[in-house]
Amino acid sequence: QTRAIMEAAVQMKSESGVGCEPEILIPFVSVLEELVILKDRIEKVCRETCERNRVEIPYKVGVMIEIPRAAFISEDLAKHVTFFSFGTNDLTQMTLGLSRDDSGSFLPTYIEKGIFKEDPFVSLDEQGVGELVKISCERGRKGRDALKLGICGEHGGDAATVEFCHRLGFNYVSCSPFRVPVARLAAAQATLRN
Repeated sequence: QTRAIMEAAVQMKSESGVGCEPEILIPFVSVLEELVILKDRIEKVCRETCERNRVEIPYKVGVMIEIPRAAFISEDLAKHVTFFSFGTNDLTQMTLGLSRDDSGSFLPTYIEKGIFKEDPFVSLDEQGVGELVKISCERGRKGRDALKLGICGEHGGDAATVEFCHRLGFNYVSCSPFRVPVARLAAAQATLRN
């Protein structure tokens, strides 16, 4: 995948003269040693691709925070990457012990009975999952001052979640195309309010 990303960047630069800076995201990290090994492999492939094509392509390596343990070791992770992307769909599943695929059969009843105020796969559970995100942001910034933060997945298109991310100083949100207008409006409103 890294080779394909870098080859595409090389092709874009050679065919159109337009440069880009790929951001390569390592998903599902739970231990630092795994990140170090994968980052070394990524850097080797990037270096080889650039040398073979006699071109320099700047790139960044980031980590997806989607396992609760990753939130707790964020300071160490941040020392090896330039950005975090919070995969809140998986982080929600692992934190709440719910399967997104199976929850449709009982979640409406839970919401109706007030067990959950909202579907935690639509609007981020700030008290639980959100607290892990907050911890990760704080610890990550201890490891790297200029750490870029973002969220990806369906939560990125929820107005309340976008507001929460804004309060934590996130740099971007990513969501499915049909939710982009909601995310943009929510980000603008959060900026004006704060």
